[in-house]
Amino acid sequence: MKYICPICSYEYDRRTGDEENGIIPRTDFEDLPNEWVCPMCGTVKDEFEIIDEYE
Repeated sequence: MKYICPICSYEYDRRTGDEENGIIPRTDFEDLPNEWVCPMCGTVKDEFEIIDEYE
């Protein structure tokens, strides 16, 4: 599964995490802190949409 920001289309990738914001690689989206926001536009985690990688 991929998780995408509906505002700016940033895709969270568990392989790379979000090291600039303290999220180490291989961190599943579900394990991100609730206060984590999109590093590009600030959209809250709950707003991200699940995208099936095989669509």
